[in-house]
Amino acid sequence: MTNNSVSSTARVLGAGLRSLLVLTLVCGVLYPLAVTGVAQALFNDKANGSEIKDSGGRVVGSSLIGQRYDLPPKDGEESPAPDLKWFQPRPSNGLGSNSVNTQYSLILSGATNRSGDNKELVQWVTAAKAAVVKDNSTPTYKVNPADVPADAVTSSGSGLDPDISPAYAELQVHRVAEKNNLDVGKVEDLVADHTTGRLLGFMGEPRVNVLELNTALRDLTRG
Repeated sequence: MTNNSVSSTARVLGAGLRSLLVLTLVCGVLYPLAVTGVAQALFNDKANGSEIKDSGGRVVGSSLIGQRYDLPPKDGEESPAPDLKWFQPRPSNGLGSNSVNTQYSLILSGATNRSGDNKELVQWVTAAKAAVVKDNSTPTYKVNPADVPADAVTSSGSGLDPDISPAYAELQVHRVAEKNNLDVGKVEDLVADHTTGRLLGFMGEPRVNVLELNTALRDLTRG
């Protein structure tokens, strides 16, 4: 009786061990390899994070995640000033900071969740519009406040939108050209080259990826 019980237990344990090995091989090795292979073969760019590289082949970011272009913060400065050599993205007022585990310096994405008539939001938008007009006006080009597009003064739902409208990109052309000692026409061509139209000609809105545009701008200034 005891021998049968031991034999039965051994068979069960053996079957369980074989199942574990087979499932580990299938689910932990073969399946991941198959999925990775298909992704690399058919969706190589997306599988690798939609990386953007500069002319030297160095990865500078992802086309899906917006970046800030700011000057180094000064002592006592609440938020760093924008580096006006570069095209600026949408505001990111919706971004929050990690308050749960302060051991890590994390930025949390999100919207402001304020209604359109919220006084604080109105103040933000008004201040942002004044800053856009001031920052992008040059001795030879004055920004008309009526020409400031909505995406120049409002953040996206995530606060990490990588794109801006062609109108906002064009509004920044004269300032970027002046700060980089470039011809305005060359910078305008740069914006045109990096403007993506509507999907299938009718879905969505035309857009300009800020990281891609600034990467091309960096290559132009170095050239």
